[in-house]
Amino acid sequence: MFVATVLISLVLAALLTYSATGKLSHEERVVQTYTRVGVQEDKLNYLAIILLAGAGGLLLGLIWAPLGIAAAIGLILYFITACTFHIRAKDTKNLPAPLVLALLALVALILRLATA
Repeated sequence: MFVATVLISLVLAALLTYSATGKLSHEERVVQTYTRVGVQEDKLNYLAIILLAGAGGLLLGLIWAPLGIAAAIGLILYFITACTFHIRAKDTKNLPAPLVLALLALVALILRLATA
């Protein structure tokens, strides 16, 4: 089961890093998506930092379980909030991404708890 924990943590950390990179780029397409749901462009760097901290927490949490558990919980809350923003803005086109990431974070949490 620990192998599954490692794989999910690696995949999720890679996706989080990719997402953070997009936010840090401030590309017009990215900015428009976040503006549409009510997030100002000057907040994108903060969101990217949260994602990178979550990715690091997941990876370091493979060594120290409490950190991985905390990171997974934080990511679940982050992505539930993101889903809420998309639903509130009626932006269902972009809802699947944070929903899938929230589910992956939940799987990471369950696996980390099972292997702690």
